[in-house]
Amino acid sequence: MDKALPDGEHRRLPDLGIALKSIIAFWLVYIALITLRAVVLQYHDFLEMLWRRSLAAFVGCLITFLVYLAMRPVARRGLNAKAALAGILCIPASILFSAFNYFMFYVFAPLDAAKTDNSMAGMSPWEMLWRSVAESALSWYFIFAAWAAVYVAMSQAKQLRAADRHAAMLAREAQEAQLRALRYQINPHFLFNTLNSLSSLILSQKTDIAERMLMNLSTFFRATLSADPTADVSLDEEIKLQRLYLDIEQIRFPDRLTVEVDVPDALQSARVPVLILQPVVENAVKYGVARSRRHVTVRITAHEEAGRLHIKVKDDGEVPAEALEPGEGSTGVGLRNVCDRLVARYGNRAGCMHGPDPDGGYTVHVYMPVVRNG
Repeated sequence: MDKALPDGEHRRLPDLGIALKSIIAFWLVYIALITLRAVVLQYHDFLEMLWRRSLAAFVGCLITFLVYLAMRPVARRGLNAKAALAGILCIPASILFSAFNYFMFYVFAPLDAAKTDNSMAGMSPWEMLWRSVAESALSWYFIFAAWAAVYVAMSQAKQLRAADRHAAMLAREAQEAQLRALRYQINPHFLFNTLNSLSSLILSQKTDIAERMLMNLSTFFRATLSADPTADVSLDEEIKLQRLYLDIEQIRFPDRLTVEVDVPDALQSARVPVLILQPVVENAVKYGVARSRRHVTVRITAHEEAGRLHIKVKDDGEVPAEALEPGEGSTGVGLRNVCDRLVARYGNRAGCMHGPDPDGGYTVHVYMPVVRNG
């Protein structure tokens, strides 16, 4: 599990930056507040108190850092485990700091106020130590607990941000994998038919035509296989890829296929998923041209409406609409592939529609947001 976590989860001192910054900031605030209090109350031994408070704050930093080190075993655990251990560790930390504080102000060099304090008169040194430490430890416990709460909250927030980034990365990778899988589901029917046509041309000694078809086939597959399945290309580039494919099919059907393209200049630079039109154009040839005995025109048009790019691929063949439905000579994979890729790429802002055209033939309509190079 740990191996899948990002951002240096295996460091020996996790969240060290957060710990150091919070410890230093915490004790600097303590020094500032205690100094301000001394100035406002006009303590006579202000300067003497200042260096001792500074030394005490330094020791407090060291003790707090020890608490941080002791919390390393639960650094990657949940919030409850961190909070529970922090609450326990603050007990010895507050006792240790109280003892040092007592030594600095009552033993090492007692201040005037400490010398005149009669509340502990008649007590032995050990009794005075334990009473002073016990009285102040509770107050210092809440001080250390306050730091622990800040540190745990910041550490947990960082951990959650890292988890969110990791989840987002996995989501992007999953989407890219889906796009690649959908992209490579191109029907090999076209390749088989082309190879059969090449074989027929060679047997008929139409070598010039066969050579032209072979060069077009090579160019088409070089362009399609080198394209990043998750990338976008300009609509102009996408149309050029489809022309390569249609040039091959026009060699197969020289008397039956005409291609028309009508794309406004303003939309030439619009970005579309690479080869998004390939299954649509392939279906138009497979069902509209190959099964027709008369001349068929495949027409590709595009227009912009309400911030969306609309692309239509229409053929005027005589193939019944049922031929494109699952179970009637087609699996429908090609058109589902197009729709799934659009949804994976743009969500509900894109989609496709298809069906028999009132003027004859079949029309496939795909739409997506208009995106241009910015």
